[in-house]
Parts: sequence; C-alpha cells; structure tokens
Amino acid sequence: MTENSIIQVLFYLTVLLLLVKPLGLYMAWIYEGQPCFVDRVLKPIERTIYRLCFIKPEQEMNWKEYSIAMLVFSLLGTLAVYAIQRFQVFLPLNSEHFAAVPLDLSFNTAVSFITNTNWQAYTGESTLSYFTQMTALTVQNFLSAASGMSVLIALIRGIQRRETTDLGNFWVDTVRGIIYILIPLAIVLALLLVSQGVIQNFKGYQKAKLMQKVEYQEPMTDNTGQAIKDTAGNPITQAKVLTEQVIPMGPVASQVAIKQLGTNGGGFFNANSAHPFENPTPFSNFLEMLAIMLIPAALCYTFGVMVKDKSQGWAIFLAMLLIFLPLMFLTLCAEHRVNPEIIKISDAQILQKNGNMEGKETRFGALNSALWAAATTATANGSVNAMHDSFLPLGGLIPLWFINLGEVIFGGVGSGLYQMLIFIIITVFVSGLMVGRTPEYLGKKIESYEIKMASFAILIMPLVVLLCTAVGLITEVGKSSIANPGAHGLSEVLYAFSSMTNNNGSAFAGINANTLFYNILGGFAILIGRFWIAIPVLAIAGSLVQKKIVPSSAGTLPTNTPLFIGILISIVLIIGALTFFPAFALGPIVEQLMIYGY
Repeated sequence: MTENSIIQVLFYLTVLLLLVKPLGLYMAWIYEGQPCFVDRVLKPIERTIYRLCFIKPEQEMNWKEYSIAMLVFSLLGTLAVYAIQRFQVFLPLNSEHFAAVPLDLSFNTAVSFITNTNWQAYTGESTLSYFTQMTALTVQNFLSAASGMSVLIALIRGIQRRETTDLGNFWVDTVRGIIYILIPLAIVLALLLVSQGVIQNFKGYQKAKLMQKVEYQEPMTDNTGQAIKDTAGNPITQAKVLTEQVIPMGPVASQVAIKQLGTNGGGFFNANSAHPFENPTPFSNFLEMLAIMLIPAALCYTFGVMVKDKSQGWAIFLAMLLIFLPLMFLTLCAEHRVNPEIIKISDAQILQKNGNMEGKETRFGALNSALWAAATTATANGSVNAMHDSFLPLGGLIPLWFINLGEVIFGGVGSGLYQMLIFIIITVFVSGLMVGRTPEYLGKKIESYEIKMASFAILIMPLVVLLCTAVGLITEVGKSSIANPGAHGLSEVLYAFSSMTNNNGSAFAGINANTLFYNILGGFAILIGRFWIAIPVLAIAGSLVQKKIVPSSAGTLPTNTPLFIGILISIVLIIGALTFFPAFALGPIVEQLMIYGY
C-alpha cells in the first residue's frame, strides 16, 4: 500500500472516531427521554404522531408485547411495500409507465426492505416508478432502521433495569429514532450529496445522442417474450445499432442518504453507489462511507451511557475495531494486487501502481472500492461502489467473511450491537466456566435460559445459509442462475444466501437472482435472518430485566478489560471460521490457489 492510501484510511477512521462520542451521547439522550436542544422543534411533532396513531407513550411493554408490536409493524410494512409494487402501474409519478412488479419479486423486495436487508434482484431504473422508490423503499429505509434500533434499546433496558418486566414502548422508541435521529441526519447528508451532484428531481428520463454509434447483436423473441432458437438450440440474434442513450432521473439523494445512514444498502440505480448520479465525486464517496459506519459505531457509546458505564461501550467498540482493522487491511492489500493472468498481457508496472481495477470506478480507485467493500459488509449495509464479483478471490473472501461473522463487526443499526451482545453473553458464560467465576454481565447473572436463547440466535444464521447454499448448488433450478462454473460459482451462491440471511443486501453479481427459486427461498431466508434472531434477543431482554443486580465480588469477571476483549474477539472469530471455513475452502480459497497454478 502507498503512503497516500494509508493517509486516506487513517483520515476516514479518525473522523469516524471523533463523531462516535457526540452522536452516541445524543442518541442516549433521545432514548432515555432526556431534554436536548432539538426538543423545541421536534417535541410537538412527536406528540402529534402519538395522538394521530393512538400511542400511549407512558404505557410500557414486556418482551412479548414488544415482540408482537415489532412483528405487527413489520407485517404492515410488508403488505404496504408489496401492494405499492403490484399496483404501481395505476399510481402517480410513473413517467416511464412501468408495469406491476411480478408476484415473487414483489414478495422478495417487500420482505427485503422491511428487514433492513435491501437485497435487490431487480434493476431499479427499469422496474420501479418514482412513487414506488419513495413511498415503498425510502420510507421503509427509515422504518426498518428505527425498528432495529428499538430492539437494541429494549435489550439495553433489560440489562440496565432490575426487578420489572417493562422494556419501554416499541412505538415510542421507533418514533423517536425516526424523527430525532434518522430524519435530521438524512436531511443533512442529502443536502451535502446534492451539493456534490447527486440528483434529486421528478423529471422524465432524458435522451442523449451518442457521439459514436454502437453496433450489437440482440436475441430475437416471440410474442410471449421467449427467445427464438435455431434447430441446434442456439438463440437467433439480429443486428442492432444504438444511436442514443436513455438517462434515468429521479429523487435519488433522499434515498441514498437514508440507505447509508440506516445501513439499509441497495440503491436507486442498478449500479448502486458506483453510479455517478448516486455517488459522483471522491468527497461524496467519503461522506457515504462515513455514513455507513456512523450510527453502528456511535451506538456502542450509547450503550455505555445507558448502562451507566461508558467503559463497557468503549470495550465493545474496541473489540469491533480490532476485528475490523486487520480484515479491512487484508481486503485493501488483496485489491492492490493485480490478477496474474492480466499482467501477462498488459503493462505490469502501470497495473501494479493502480491495483486491481476490474469492476471499479476510476474516480474512486482500488483503495476506496476495497475500503467500501469492507465497510458495507461489516455493517450490514450492502451498498457497493464496485462489483465484488470482480475482486480477486482473497479480496472477495474477506467481505464474505465479514457477513458470515453474523454482522457483529459494527453491523446494522441496532442489529449489529444486539448480536454482539449475544456473543458477549456467550463469552461471559464460557469464560466463567474456564476460570470458575460467576457468569455475570453488568450485575445480571447469566443462566441457562439466556444461554439457550443466545445459542439459538447464533446458530440459526449459519444453518440457514449453508442449507440454502446447498440447495442452490445441487438443484438444477438453483444452478441455472450461475454464470460462472466451478469455485467462483460456489462463491456467488454462498455470498447470495449469506447476504440475504444476514440482512446485508450486497451481491457478488454474476448470478441471476431474479428467479422464482431465489426470490422465494431468499425471501424466507431474509425473514428468518431478521426475526429468528430479534425475538430471542427480546426474550433475553425480558429475562434479564426481571433479575436483581448482583454486587460485584472477587469472583466476578470484569468485562471491560483487555483480557475479556481478547476472549470476545477469539470467540467471534472462532465461531465464524469453524462454521464457514469448509465452504470458503471450496470457494474463494481454492480459486485463489488456482490463479497461481496450484
């Protein structure tokens, strides 16, 4: 890596670190209901929402009521997003007259956006109207992010409070997360992005004449849209000449801002954050990368403030950072190398200077593309500014491993930290058994019920990922979508189901995911990955909140020391490695070896 590369990475991490404490403190004030500087403007809006929605802010919920409220909220969101897609042909702001989205794709997209996954098996600019993009997808970017943050806050209250069943009010936590945190930050970021050239309009698609004609062969189709083939089974094509280009427009900046801040991912355009209308400049790229990690990182400090022990929040942040940094640098180093096969036919000196530029934008380069890949997979964001399918096998392995660590290395807003707290519970229990100390976390005894729920939350993800991947690789309907045979094809299928189950949403590409098989099976994987983890988390919160605070003693294992941080990191990495290493060995690892002739 060059000095310039190192300086850019250090600057990015420094700015992120400087913002963790002030934003984390502000979010703690919001969720604790403490007065702050925005109350005069936003408090009346909050009260109005409560009156209109018949919410009783003083009425708290136990864990079962909190879970039901979350599930009902998500169900209503799913139905709304599904209905808007199916009826978009009759709805306004459809300048290109897009038809209704097919049933299976509508289902997949609906569950994807209400779970904060934003897996997109469609091309946004040729499938969805402005109305659908705004009212279905952008709205859910706010709602799903706030919902995940609410589950985290309930778990924090379960740790913080004692001898009660009250975990707060889901509706209040969600409303406050939206109007006090997500909307203000999204407005600021959207304005900054517009200043850089990210578009925000309702114009119809524009046409521009090409300076040079493009000739290509287009497959012929019959009246049903099926390809016409010759007697040998090969598609029959016809010559076409392209003289103009259609340039999509739309309200892009508003969606891009919240997709990054809420770790939703996805994009207004199919090219995602590689598209110049979503991410036009190096500064917009920096802002979006910063937004991806901002709230997940700051929530660690929020946790410390709310449990009245800031060192606990910093310990979690440090554990996440110590896993993130070496894996990030492995990705950067991998993409600073060039495929040996390309070097054979090109100028090696120039290529080595620029790194692996296949599938990357020249305005960002290999460094910022690799850094984005690490950030987006560590945080369950899923947006991309380069095609992961074009990374070298090792460069693609690390983002894949980030996802399969359970999205706990910062992770999604709320969901990342509550899944890391599950690992902390496991670590406390294991450490207590190893040294004969009482398994306690912040004064709460960790007993069999918490371990059972934590084990369920940890094991359900790899079970679903590996099972779905196996089905995709052994069935004809699954294999028919794979564009690249061999080890790379395995990586594509594994990445797809890892991304969907872990609510990440990024894709390796090279695989046709818009099929009945991937839409339906992937949709159920998305739902399981979100709710079969969130509900055990709330069950743990409901158990912990009823317990007494046990005073610390000589037998209590401190959870804010370097030793505990090291054990926590080891458990996260060991579980992630042991679970997925055989699959990695058959995919990206063997592919990397094949490149060098082994």
